[in-house]
Parts: sequence; structure tokens; C-alpha cells
Amino acid sequence: MAERGVVVDHSTLHRWVIRLVPLLDKAFRRHKRAVGHRWRMDETYIRIRGKWKYLYRAVDTEGHTIDFLLTAGRDAAAALRFFRKVIRHHGAPEGVTIDKSGANTAALAVLNAGREDDKRIKVRQCKYLNNLVEQDHRNIKRRIRLMLDLSRSVGHRPFCAGIELIHMIHKGQYQHPAGDGMSPAEQFYRMAP
Repeated sequence: MAERGVVVDHSTLHRWVIRLVPLLDKAFRRHKRAVGHRWRMDETYIRIRGKWKYLYRAVDTEGHTIDFLLTAGRDAAAALRFFRKVIRHHGAPEGVTIDKSGANTAALAVLNAGREDDKRIKVRQCKYLNNLVEQDHRNIKRRIRLMLDLSRSVGHRPFCAGIELIHMIHKGQYQHPAGDGMSPAEQFYRMAP
């Protein structure tokens, strides 16, 4: 905007993000590439308004982001809410690799309790096999750390969703019917309402 001589206040951009990111997210999910059946799931912490919040994230074996959820707590209820959200949007996985977190284990136990033996989600607990999602956290945390306004922000969920959305576009997870070979910027412009 500054290159074009347009002066925009940061609060205007903040309002645009809060208003437009849900619309962009909806448009993105219509054309999102299918994800794999083996997931790596982990949570990371970020500081928002002086308090720790937890960002639950899952990636498949190719490193594509499956979904994310920002919560206030890190407990079995939050992990269960995340898993239910992901399964509602993408279906149940064959297996999930998690670290030694008791909350994640309890959530998966609740999900598996209502399933038949052949449809249970296989749980693998090994912190070293979760390096794929741990490394993926770095991109999100690096962007959030630079956003000083997020510490004072009221609408922090749309900011996190916007960061995740741009990250998924850069990974090549957007499959628009207009054609392949588009740059991330062209893909973003195709999504814009």
C-alpha cells in the first residue's frame, strides 16, 4: 500500500483481517487438496495479550497442514475438541503420531471408545517421530512473534487463521480448478471474494 501512495492505519488492516479471513478460509477449504491418512499432531504455545494460548496443529506425512485450533487451555477437552473438528472436516485417519502428552492420549482414547475394532485410530507415541509437525510450528511462531499488535489484539483467532492460511498456500495445498502453476500470490487473488 505504501508503494502505491496509499496511507492505511494499522487498525484498518486489523479490521480487514477480522472481517475477511473467515471468508478467505471458507473459499480456501472448498479447493483444499486432500490430506493423507496418517497424521502427526502436536500443540504449541503462543503468548497473546500476556497469557499463554495453545495452538493445536496436525500435519500429514508429507507435511501438509490438516487443521489447527487455538484454545485457552491444554487439556483433554481441548484436544478432543481439536480431534473432533479435524475428523468432521477430513474424516478419521488410519493413525496419529503424538508425543507423550496425556491430554492427547485421553482424547484419542475417548474417540476410539465409540468405534469398532477395525475402525479404531492407531495411536503412536514417540516424540522423535513428531519432528515434522514440530518443525512446522516454527513458521507460525516466527510470524506471530513479529506481530506486536497480536499482544494487544482482541481478534487473535482470525490472525492465527490468516497466518495458517498463507502458510498452506505456500505449501501448495490450494488446488484451484482454473489451473496449476499459479504463484502463491495468484492463488490468493483467486480466493479473494
